Amino acid sequence: MTTKTETTHAGDFIISEANGNRSRESGTLISGQNLAAGTVVGKITASGKYAQYNNDLSDGSNVAGGILYAAIDASGGDALCAVIARDAEVNSDQLTWPNDSPLDLNAGIADLLAVGIIIR
Repeated sequence: MTTKTETTHAGDFIISEANGNRSRESGTLISGQNLAAGTVVGKITASGKYAQYNNDLSDGSNVAGGILYAAIDASGGDALCAVIARDAEVNSDQLTWPNDSPLDLNAGIADLLAVGIIIR
């Protein structure tokens, strides 16, 4: 019998969000990244494009600014994406963070809280 592994679905990590599309924002994921739904992202200051959150950089991606709604493969070039950017509750077990120190993780959680994203 073939074993199947179910991957993360779009929006699986959301517990609740604001009415309509208030919590969501359209954007562009920067080229060279292939990220899963629920990946924490930051917005690069110079371009306004999203990249995986990395507290060690200083290009804007060091500030957690949202969470990818769905998996996006931008490995071949920039790709459009949807981001939970404000006013939401999310499941901590379904978020993808870089392999950073607990201090980096705490900084990212604080960044998300500042835009109204509560991690449960």
